[in-house]
Amino acid sequence: MLWLGGLDCVKRFGMRFGKIDYLNLLPFDIFIKGYPTPSTFKQFLNHRKTYPARLNKDFLLRRIDAGFISSIAGYASWRKKQVTPCAIIGNKKVLSVLVVLKEAGFDTQSATSNALCLVLGIKGQVLIGDKALRFYHQPQPKPDFVDLASLWYERTQLPFVFGRFCYQAHGAFYQQMAKAFYKRSMKIPHYILEQRAKQSGLNRAQILHYLKHILYRVHPKEEFSLRCFYRQVRLKRAPRPRRF
Repeated sequence: MLWLGGLDCVKRFGMRFGKIDYLNLLPFDIFIKGYPTPSTFKQFLNHRKTYPARLNKDFLLRRIDAGFISSIAGYASWRKKQVTPCAIIGNKKVLSVLVVLKEAGFDTQSATSNALCLVLGIKGQVLIGDKALRFYHQPQPKPDFVDLASLWYERTQLPFVFGRFCYQAHGAFYQQMAKAFYKRSMKIPHYILEQRAKQSGLNRAQILHYLKHILYRVHPKEEFSLRCFYRQVRLKRAPRPRRF
C-alpha cells in the first residue's frame, strides 16, 4: 500500500525521477508501470531517460530529485545517508561493463566504470550497456577483454555496486518505492522482451542470461564493497563528477 503522505508530496510538489535507458533496469521499468504514482511522475520518468553520465549531471544540478545514480556520483548522497537499500549490482560478473585490452579510452557515458579502471589499474577501451553486451556475444575472433565486475570480485571477493538509488528530496516516498521494488519478483512479459531485443540487437535468451547477473538489494556485503570502492577512489584520487 502506498504511503499516503508520500503520494500527497508528489501531487503537491511534483517529483522528478531520472532513469538510465539500459537493460539492467528492465525489471524496474516493469515494476514502475504498476506502482501507484501520479501520471505526471511517470511522464517525467519517461521523458528523462538517458545515460549514466548525463543522469549524474542532472542529479548534481538538482534537475532531478532521485534516480539510479552512478556510484561515484552518489558519494555525497551516501555520506548524507540519502540512499535507499536498492542499487545496480554486478554479481561476480556483469557482462555489460567491459574493458577491451587494446587502445586506451574512457567511456564518456559512465564515470563509475572509468574510476573503477583507475582503481583496478587496468587500461583499455571501456564499453558499457548494450554496446558491451553485443561485444560480449560477438563470435570470435575478437580482442581480449575484461569484465570489470569479475576483476573486482577476483581481487575483493565482493560484488560491485555500479549505481545506487539516491535521492535529494521526498526520502520517505523513495525509500518505500525501493523496498517495494526489491521485494517483488518481476516477470518480464514476452512482448517487452521482444521489443528490447529488437532495440538492443540481442536475443531474448541473451537478455535473460544477462539479468541473472544483476542484483538490486543492498545487503551488508554490497555496502562494504561500496565503502571499499570509495576508499580506493580517494587513495587513487580518481576524479568524481561535480556540478561545474
